[in-house]
Amino acid sequence: MASSSSSSSFSSAMVIERRGIPAAAFVEDVQTYLNQSGLDVNSALAFLQERLQQYKLVEMKLLAQQKDLQGKIPDIGKCLDIVATLQARKGTGEALVADFEVSEGIYSRARIEDTDSVCLWLGANVMLEYSCDEADALLQKNLENAKASLDVLVADLQFLRDQVTVTQVTIARVYNWDVHQRRIRQSASVSQDS
Repeated sequence: MASSSSSSSFSSAMVIERRGIPAAAFVEDVQTYLNQSGLDVNSALAFLQERLQQYKLVEMKLLAQQKDLQGKIPDIGKCLDIVATLQARKGTGEALVADFEVSEGIYSRARIEDTDSVCLWLGANVMLEYSCDEADALLQKNLENAKASLDVLVADLQFLRDQVTVTQVTIARVYNWDVHQRRIRQSASVSQDS
């Protein structure tokens, strides 16, 4: 257990940052924190409020990414099911009748005979033809990557929520300390006047 003069005023978690998100320091002794940071109460509160707003902005971005990934994972799963269905019907001579979306709200019916390949949208208006085995491998890899990315995002969001909580607590501690100091000064000036 290491100790230093700064450990008595504020302590941060062992993590300094996570994927570019800075860790918030928990302030134990407000006076020492203000002295070490060189800030007055209003500047410290302004800094902490700004940091809180930065955390909220990052949280909004991460939530949007999470929502996007949560939408992609079922889509990739559906594509995998379709490729598996095509592979299962391959060689049986039985045609697959499927409805597919041509445009928003416009569907068409297709009769799919035995096929050795499928076309996959890669994004940016790019579609490539793959063999069924290659498509299955690519979709499996994309599904694993999407799930791993979602796990990382969930961990980032939890870390971020912890930092928001620590920052809010620190704001409250600094504000309450300031109110307490003002009351002490006010009562001291009243007792000197009497």
